[in-house]
Amino acid sequence: MTTTWQGTLTVQTRGHGLHDVTREIGARVAASGVDAGLCSVFLQHTSASLVIQENADPSVLRDLDRWMAKLAPEGPGYEHDDEGPDDMPGHLRASITRSSETIPVSGGRLLLGTWQALYVWEHRRAPHARRLVVTVQGTARGG
Repeated sequence: MTTTWQGTLTVQTRGHGLHDVTREIGARVAASGVDAGLCSVFLQHTSASLVIQENADPSVLRDLDRWMAKLAPEGPGYEHDDEGPDDMPGHLRASITRSSETIPVSGGRLLLGTWQALYVWEHRRAPHARRLVVTVQGTARGG
């Protein structure tokens, strides 16, 4: 039997940086009752993003954050600065990353690789509450 489960998750970020949400998303997959299928995660914001990235060496995450800061630096020169000097750079950073990820599910678990995790990448300096819509579709356990 095919089933669909959908829910939301609010993530409190600490400001700039990558925040691992793998465990929270995995818990929703387990609760969905889906044995095999797909998990779609959608971030409802325009100055943060989702990425699947290395989960073993924290220097990878720091290097990514430094690289992104060079690519879309904060400062004057942007027309859109209503919320401060990190406002438009946050939008630029989000525009070249992703607002959603789809991950296979098997055995009621996310099929991420050994060194992979799912992160909310906060592009603003201040902490924010970021909303994720999680949709799990597939064959139900015992179906």
